[in-house]
Amino acid sequence: MKLLVTGGAGFIGCNFIYYILAKYPADSLTCVDALTYAGNLASLERAREHANFRFYKADVANRAAIFDIFEAERPDAVIHFAAESHVDRSLMDPGIFVRTNVLGTQVLLDACRSFGNIRFHQVGTDEVYGDLPLDRPDLKFTESTPLSPSSPYSASKAAADLLALAYARTFALPATVSRCSNNYGPYQFPEKLIPVMITRALADETLPIYGKGQNVRDWLYVEDHCAALDAILRRGSIGKLYNIGGNAERSNLKVVQTLLRTLGKPENLIQYVTDRPGHDLRYAIDATKMRRELDWEPRVDFDTGLRRTVEWYLANADWWREILSGEYKSYYVRNYDAR
Repeated sequence: MKLLVTGGAGFIGCNFIYYILAKYPADSLTCVDALTYAGNLASLERAREHANFRFYKADVANRAAIFDIFEAERPDAVIHFAAESHVDRSLMDPGIFVRTNVLGTQVLLDACRSFGNIRFHQVGTDEVYGDLPLDRPDLKFTESTPLSPSSPYSASKAAADLLALAYARTFALPATVSRCSNNYGPYQFPEKLIPVMITRALADETLPIYGKGQNVRDWLYVEDHCAALDAILRRGSIGKLYNIGGNAERSNLKVVQTLLRTLGKPENLIQYVTDRPGHDLRYAIDATKMRRELDWEPRVDFDTGLRRTVEWYLANADWWREILSGEYKSYYVRNYDAR
């Protein structure tokens, strides 16, 4: 398969690239990434050693650039990770989320139509469903749960999902959509909860937790997510939606407490801060459809996955320290401008 991966220099995208390179060494991989603040070319350093891997620096919302890449590469399938994804940033600048997440998705869908009805998969998020009450553990998001996004980020992702499903129905584009719970693991940009807490705890800095830390998320180890996406891409039903969950609900406070125990750091580093506007209370995914139709279920339990994640950040301090210092942004210039 000739696979085009958007957002492959980001957290889940780069993990997916390594998953595919390991499982399907004969596949051809093309990565497209704009290398905005969360895209880090250093995350793809090992991938660039493969002869069947190519990288393009391009914005998915740039129609001319994307169509040129499709013309050159002629992919068999596209898996679309590229997105602005941080809720707090969407509260400060909603416009960039609409441009990248909505317009960028439409550009890719048009390119897939124009170059032979190429297989397309949209990587979504469970945040499009809104939230669930803390006192109803029996309730979970299913594929038929109504959309009720709470932030500009989740609203833009909901729009992208609906575009993909509309193209499948109206234009018979072979498209699918997945919605996953909170991912964690190697290469996650240190603005998300787990890497923020790891890096700050290692420096003995305070660990800011919104409100009382009672907000609950369903955690999914990134390698399990990659396996689910691979199954959908190759065996999923066209025009369908799949929820992907880790079956590992934890409150933010419990996650941070577990991290502190793992790192041998005291809980007095925790600092409660003012909650963010519209903060969703609880996410929980029902992944029955994935299990029933595609024989997938998460294999890595939360404690194991968290330990692996901590070990990775300890072993790759240069990677995240460059990000925290801002030096990672010069990686592209150092490695490509002279070529």
